[in-house]
Amino acid sequence: MTILLLGKDGQVGWQLQRSLAPHGPVVACGRAECDLSDLDQLRRVLRTVQPSVIVNAAAYTAVDKAESEPELAQRINAEAPAIIAAEAAASGALLVHYSTDYVYDGSKATPWLESDPTGPISVYGRSKLAGEEAIRAAGCRSLIFRTSWVFGARGGNFVKTILRLAREKEALNVVDDQVGSPTPAALIATVTGVTLAMLRRGALLEAGESRLYHLAAARPVSWCEFARTIVSLAGAMPGFELRLKSEAIRAIGTADYPTPARRPANSRLDCSRLENDFGLQMPDWQPYIERMLQLLALKQNGY
Repeated sequence: MTILLLGKDGQVGWQLQRSLAPHGPVVACGRAECDLSDLDQLRRVLRTVQPSVIVNAAAYTAVDKAESEPELAQRINAEAPAIIAAEAAASGALLVHYSTDYVYDGSKATPWLESDPTGPISVYGRSKLAGEEAIRAAGCRSLIFRTSWVFGARGGNFVKTILRLAREKEALNVVDDQVGSPTPAALIATVTGVTLAMLRRGALLEAGESRLYHLAAARPVSWCEFARTIVSLAGAMPGFELRLKSEAIRAIGTADYPTPARRPANSRLDCSRLENDFGLQMPDWQPYIERMLQLLALKQNGY
C-alpha cells in the first residue's frame, strides 16, 4: 500500500512521516516536490505515484494574510483538494484531509458537533470549508479531520511566538475571549495512524463514503490562559531566559486586538464521534507542551 503524503515539512506533515511509516511505503512531498498552488504539477504527482492512500497535510494557513490573498488561499485550500479528490475517486484511493475549527462562526455556546451548521467568518475559513465540500462532491473515499490551534516543535505556531515575545517583553496583552483546544501535531499524526490501522482491520469505508471527524485535545482554554501556561512552564525549565512572567500577561478582549481576519470566539470541538468510532480518548494538551519545551531547550543548548 503506497501512501502519498503532501505537506511533509509542515507541523502535522513532519509528524505524519513517522506515524504513516508502519502502514507501507510513504512518498513524502514538500512544496519543492509538489506545490499545491501549481495544479498541473499536483495532477502529475498524483498520477505518477498512483497511491492507495493520499494524506493531504498541505494547506494555506496564514489566516490574516489570506484576507489579502483570497485567490491563493482558495487555490491551495479548495481547488487543490478538489483535484486530489477527483484523482482519488478515479483510482479508488483513500483520501485523508485536514480541516479547521474556522469553518464555524464561533457563536455557539457549547462545543461544535460535526452536524452543526458551518459559517466561516474569514477568507481562510471559507477556503477550508470549500475544500471539504469539494472532497465530498468528488465521491471518493475520504476521512476529513477538523482540528484546532495546532502546535509542534517544528514550524511556526502560537507557542513559539509567545516564547519569542517572552524573551523580549516584560508585559504582554493576549486575547481572553476566544476559547479552543490547543492540539499537538503529534496527536493528529498518531490518531491518523490509528484510524488507518483500524480501517484496514475491517472498519472499511464504503465506495464513495466520506467521514467527518473532530480531532482536538481535551481541556479548552483561552489564548490568554494558553499563553500563561506556556510562560509558566518554560520559566520553570532550564534553558529558557524569559523576561516575561506569567502574571504579567494581561487579558484583553478581541475588540482590543483588531486583526485583518475575524476569528471564532468559540472554537471548542466535540470529539465524541471520533472517540466512539475508534475507541479513543482525546488527551490533555499540557504534557505535549512540556515535551515540546524540553525539545526546544535541548535544541537551544546545541543538543
